[in-house]
Amino acid sequence: MASHPLAVPATSAGQEGLDAFLAQPERAVVALDFDGTLAPIVSDPARAYAHPEALPVLSRIAPALLAIVIVTGRPAAEAVRLGGLRDNPPPNLTVLGAYGAERWEGRTGDLEIPEPPPGVAAVRAELPALLVELGAPSGTAIEDKGGALAVHTRNTERPQETFDALTTPLQQLATRHRLVTEPGRQVIELRPPGVHKGTALTAFVEEKDASALLYAGDDLGDLEAFAAVERLRDAGVPGVKVCSGSDGTGDTVPALAERADVQTTGGPAGVLALLGALEERLASS
Repeated sequence: MASHPLAVPATSAGQEGLDAFLAQPERAVVALDFDGTLAPIVSDPARAYAHPEALPVLSRIAPALLAIVIVTGRPAAEAVRLGGLRDNPPPNLTVLGAYGAERWEGRTGDLEIPEPPPGVAAVRAELPALLVELGAPSGTAIEDKGGALAVHTRNTERPQETFDALTTPLQQLATRHRLVTEPGRQVIELRPPGVHKGTALTAFVEEKDASALLYAGDDLGDLEAFAAVERLRDAGVPGVKVCSGSDGTGDTVPALAERADVQTTGGPAGVLALLGALEERLASS
């Protein structure tokens, strides 16, 4: 990828986070969402392969860092497959799938998958019939994430209209089975409460005893991770919040952009350009 200057954070807290990151990269963590951040948003989630430069960029920057972690709602094994991470991943790369419930380690290839709570199994059984009962149009799709389920409307004739019509019934279904819903870009996810990117990110940073953090994400589900960065800042761990901007396949999420210290453009290519610039800065220091 072409060389780019390192972005200047728009906030003083973000600048403090970047300064701390650059001062001690060997104690810093890069944390990344997957869809929309490392992989483009596509019509078929099962084919959302990571940008071709994702693994090369991560492999180049990894030796300078304490750790890299991918935090995703996807099953960990699926993120590993779509990310092309099975062969020669950075040894200090971790994938936290299902919002931290699942864990894959690049150093060993070990994968940990707990049993999902009963409510997920109940929703899995009821969801197809409910969508038929609601008259969900052609193109409405269920994605089974193991520890959660997601209903996508982006391939319907009227994606936003379908999303709006399904939101309340899916919330009611989730509530009946003690789950919660998480809206995203024309997708509604049903998952256990208290399981989100913020808790996964906080636990990982504390486990590693990191001194600085950079987190990049693109959707509403990343707001919890942004909140975690803010709480970690208050606890003395400087951090940078990066919003992955639109690549033309979906709009930038305003609620995320408003809280970001840095906003990239071009989707995954923009995030990787930022990481590439960070790697160049570290290599020259």
